[in-house]
Amino acid sequence: MSVLIVDDERNIRSSLKKYLSLEGIEAEYAETGEAALAYLERASFDAVLLDLKLPGINGQDVLEWMQRRGIRSPVIMISAHGQIADAVRALKSGAKDYLVKPFDPAELVIKLRSLLENKRREDMIEAGKRTCGARENALIGNTELMRRLSRQIDKIASTDVTVLVTGESGTGKEIVAREIHARSQNRDEPFVAVNIGGVHEGLMESELFGHEKGAFTGAVNRKPGLFELAGRGCLFLDEIGEMPMPLQVKLLRVLQERKIRRLGGMNDIPVNARIVSATNRDLETMVREGSFREDLYYRLNVFRIELPPLRERLEDIPFLVDHLLNKLASRMGRAVPVLDPQAADKLRSYSYPGNIRELENMLERGLIYSDGQSITCEDIDLHALKGMSPSESSESPELKFHGLPSSRSLEYIEKEAVREALARYQGNRTKAAEALGISRKTILNKIKVYKLENFGDEES
Repeated sequence: MSVLIVDDERNIRSSLKKYLSLEGIEAEYAETGEAALAYLERASFDAVLLDLKLPGINGQDVLEWMQRRGIRSPVIMISAHGQIADAVRALKSGAKDYLVKPFDPAELVIKLRSLLENKRREDMIEAGKRTCGARENALIGNTELMRRLSRQIDKIASTDVTVLVTGESGTGKEIVAREIHARSQNRDEPFVAVNIGGVHEGLMESELFGHEKGAFTGAVNRKPGLFELAGRGCLFLDEIGEMPMPLQVKLLRVLQERKIRRLGGMNDIPVNARIVSATNRDLETMVREGSFREDLYYRLNVFRIELPPLRERLEDIPFLVDHLLNKLASRMGRAVPVLDPQAADKLRSYSYPGNIRELENMLERGLIYSDGQSITCEDIDLHALKGMSPSESSESPELKFHGLPSSRSLEYIEKEAVREALARYQGNRTKAAEALGISRKTILNKIKVYKLENFGDEES
């Protein structure tokens, strides 16, 4: 988190910067409004702490300039006791909060983190609207499997039925959820996605249902949950199999009654969002083992969509390659290269244990390795094919993993799989877990067991 402190008092600037650094928050400071404008011209900040009374350009002027320029960094105004009316004016102009001098730095940190969380939610909703509107991730493919999938989506899009999407990791479960929403009558409403496995268990209830001010330590403001933020749109619950049992009971109540209650709240709030959940785990087995509620499973599984793995629709590879290369080249600001015929044959010979996500990673590497005009066979790096023939990879992908000899122990293979995934995603544990088809909680346990803590940190 990065913060810009704008205050003409040196002791306030220096003490706040030191305090924030102890809380893991980076801070820059400016002593005048003019200096603040210069900072905001060349850098972005997660929040701005802005004094109302400044020499020259005052805080109100800086705030209004930010609004005109479309700078979305949330602003906390600092005011003296006699400037409350000015602080209220600033709130009406777009400031998110204010503090009266002298204030407790701990209170500031709580406000900053609350603002950052709210901005993250707003960005998530806007991203959902843009993605569903642009349809850049629409279903790609022309096999009978994909045509049947499209027909299924058409049938349920006009309803508000609850949907369960299943399939291996990397098959595009969120894309299907977005496609359901994009074809629905409520396509202009928010699409809100949350990865259950990526939310700390202690924060999950607040994340989904929201909380009232004072509901727990640090709850300085009322916060709506994701059910409320989704409105009449769609709430996508990814990795639903990772939901802890106590929260499963509360989710079941919401699905039955279509009402939620914020943490610390007294009143029920109606919810209207369509619920789409997804998992790569076997929920039926989890039900039999007692780790997933049977009644919740049936509530979620009103309409089920099973996504085929990429190895079952290799005929779609040319369509996917064309789509992904256009997307990747646009992201990198490069011309779209031609795929060499031998490289295309190489891609069609592979079994893709990581599915579409793995194909995209291969093409991204190929685009980086290529000369910019074409992607050749040498530019395609199929990690899992090292030491394997194309026939082996297609017929029995489960027998070998990344070319490791079969004589290795299962523990060794598992450790190397985790190590390679962490290395591939620069220590990002959430992405590594997704690539391996396991939850974030599971990969954290494996990292601890295999002493791989040097890859990234627990927040990645």
